[in-house]
Amino acid sequence: MTTPDVLGFPLTAPTATGIPTAATTQLPDAATTAPGTGAGTPTPVTEPTTAARPGAAPTGRQLSQQSTFTPELARRDVPILHRTVNGKPLVWLDNGATTQKPRQVIEAVSGFYGAGNSNIHRGAHTMAREATEAYEAGRSAVARFLGAASPDEIVFVRGTTEAINLVAQSWGRANLGPGDDILVPVLEHHSNIVPWQLVAKETRARVVPVPLRPDGQIDLDAYADRLSMRTRLVAISQASNVLGTVPPLQEMTALAHRYRAKVLVDGAQAVAHFPVDVQDLDADFYAFSGHKLFAPTGIGALYAKPEILEAMAPWQGGGNMIESVSFDHTHYAPVPHRLEAGTGHIAGVVGLLAAINWLTGFDRHAVAAYETELLGYAQQALAAVPGLDLIGSAADRIAVLTFTLAGHDPVRIADWLDQDGIAVRAGHHCAQPSLAHYGLTSAARASLALYNTPEEVDQLVASLQRLQQSA
Repeated sequence: MTTPDVLGFPLTAPTATGIPTAATTQLPDAATTAPGTGAGTPTPVTEPTTAARPGAAPTGRQLSQQSTFTPELARRDVPILHRTVNGKPLVWLDNGATTQKPRQVIEAVSGFYGAGNSNIHRGAHTMAREATEAYEAGRSAVARFLGAASPDEIVFVRGTTEAINLVAQSWGRANLGPGDDILVPVLEHHSNIVPWQLVAKETRARVVPVPLRPDGQIDLDAYADRLSMRTRLVAISQASNVLGTVPPLQEMTALAHRYRAKVLVDGAQAVAHFPVDVQDLDADFYAFSGHKLFAPTGIGALYAKPEILEAMAPWQGGGNMIESVSFDHTHYAPVPHRLEAGTGHIAGVVGLLAAINWLTGFDRHAVAAYETELLGYAQQALAAVPGLDLIGSAADRIAVLTFTLAGHDPVRIADWLDQDGIAVRAGHHCAQPSLAHYGLTSAARASLALYNTPEEVDQLVASLQRLQQSA
């Protein structure tokens, strides 16, 4: 994949000695091949034969390969996937925490700092104009990516957490009061709980949790019962970072709007997995983080409907967000700049633009279909591990596999897998209420992305099998 040259400065590719430029991942030829160890050595375990490897040569038992997308197309662009960890090929299954970056993103950021570094806006020189053009091109790309009507509906932030805090402190302070309700499902990330607790304490509103069903889906009957004319906001993720649950957002948003409540959508875990259209969702706010979208850390975006955005007062003051300042009166800049105080993460926007161009260069629907197949394969393969319990079983979900393993602490599981070059996350995943719903305080999590393969799932299964055998 290539990134269109939309920048006004030349891109200088960084050198990466010893890192190959293309992947050589081979899909197994037969579904009866035992999971490998990462070095080609068979293991004494038996792989379930009911699961067909996504992308493998079709057989009578296997799902068809997506002709417009294969994980190899993505892997060849991601240098870090070709390194080793503890002497083993890296298997990156921690995408829910952060995604790895394609060379197009790395080169775009390097190119900006190597040939185009300048602050933006108000600059009278060539490089300032080029940097400003790149920054605003990034805003336009985000608007298209989210299906927003205009780039002016996009505010750049450090990430989803800052976006939610911005809404809480700007919109929330002005619109919440004593007796008002903020509905927050139990499956939410802490970043979509704590900001509402803070502003609720300040405004004397209250945060109302919406319970989950046993499968990890939101209890829609309970949600409907909790909605009322006191409800001012519903804050909900489009995909859970710990359960993978994808709620019926359109239905939930339409119901909230009947009560004139606003809806904020946390899209951090969704944007990398399937297409998003904020107008189709009818979301009032939508937030995401670039680093979950193959872009750099420290950059993200908030979408808001224009009439809502226009009414939002500044949360932070400083440069870039003003038209004029005197000790008598300050005139603020129009939105979205009014909400972007100080020098933004310009290189991050350049990298975000490159990431969006890279991801949208693939058939997004084919990517989503592949990930769904890979999730199904992984669920069946992990069922062969004695004592392994997958958490959450909602029918509509992204490729997140949170699990416990009898007799083993999640940190011990992650450490064991790391010795085989397999990166997973362990802990509470900043979603303690979700885990508490299952009586847990900690779990291990393998989260998949478009560049993961069935062979990597096999390596995960084989390593977990060896861990159980070592006990």
